[in-house]
Amino acid sequence: MGSDAYGNNLAAQIYQNSSLPTMEVERIFHMKEGIGETSYARNSSNQRKALEMVKHITIDTITDLYLSTTPESMGVADLGCSSGPNTFSVLGDLIGGVEEKCRKIQRATPEFRLFLNDLPTNDFNSIFLALPEFYGKVKRGQSSPEAVFVAAVAGSFYGRLFPSKSLHFVHSSFSLHWLSQVPPELFDQSGKSINKGKIYISESSPKSVTEAYSSQFHKDFRVFLESRSQELISGGRMVLMFLGRPGRDHTNRGNTIYWELLAEAFARMLSLGEIEEEKVESYKTHFYAPSIDEIEEILQMEGSFAIDRLDKFEMGGNYDNNIEDGKSMAAAVRAIQETLITHHFGGGIIDRLFEIYAQLLDEEMSKQEIKAFALLLVLRKLI
Repeated sequence: MGSDAYGNNLAAQIYQNSSLPTMEVERIFHMKEGIGETSYARNSSNQRKALEMVKHITIDTITDLYLSTTPESMGVADLGCSSGPNTFSVLGDLIGGVEEKCRKIQRATPEFRLFLNDLPTNDFNSIFLALPEFYGKVKRGQSSPEAVFVAAVAGSFYGRLFPSKSLHFVHSSFSLHWLSQVPPELFDQSGKSINKGKIYISESSPKSVTEAYSSQFHKDFRVFLESRSQELISGGRMVLMFLGRPGRDHTNRGNTIYWELLAEAFARMLSLGEIEEEKVESYKTHFYAPSIDEIEEILQMEGSFAIDRLDKFEMGGNYDNNIEDGKSMAAAVRAIQETLITHHFGGGIIDRLFEIYAQLLDEEMSKQEIKAFALLLVLRKLI
């Protein structure tokens, strides 16, 4: 990754002296491992529901790609695969879609080279323990396990991961809203937060906070596109789904309420003397929800991809007649944030923090349901 993606400036040098150094996000961040009660595998049902909503688009995209290229061997990468049942579910859908198309046109099914990517600390062990079950499902289809090759590729997708023109299809869900780092500009020259009492953009945040997050996303997403443009064949496809926002307003409730309430949970623990103010003020999220306009602007500037489809949709609330409560939503956020929080504050606060957070979520959800906003982007690699 180019040095500009990590903010090689004074602010970055100062931030490296804080308790979560700039480069450590890549070393520390991962979804909660294993299959226990607080694991990501047990608390990622909302992501699964969203994947089901767009499943037909994902399958249509890879089958259209297959018909236009008819490769004997397809390179498919899932970027930000994490661990748990969602990982192989998506890959199984992709294989099944191509198999069905091959049956209809009476053509032999290609080999599949499946690459599972996430940061080095991801729980790849759990993924590969599930391989026998995945191969069993593949075998019940047209493919045999001998025609499906699965490999892990550890590293940040904000940079090169694969050889040139080795991929046909890239899938990524609920990953690209995570930045490569906390924007270093969130801290002044003395190392103090310019976004006091907040861990993300809020209505009380200075304009410079919004600019810092937006700038970091622009850098990261452009690096992502540049890297994939080298790895995909001409005409290759990407299906990307990530959290975003419906318009220009960075404080849209669906994007910020989870962070506002988590900041409030920290504040309550601070008021009780259970955590230190310095620790609270130095903790910021490396999240950003882009708008459609931002996505289109970056794609136009980078120039390697055409937009085949760009949709927006809501998730959460009662869109699926399954209203969540504060406890389940807190568990979902914990499964994502726990590793960073325990690294920063120590493990002793985690249960208490999310007990308070669940109560705050319940209070908020009793007033109005919370609906997150997501973007679905289908891209085609140009020449």
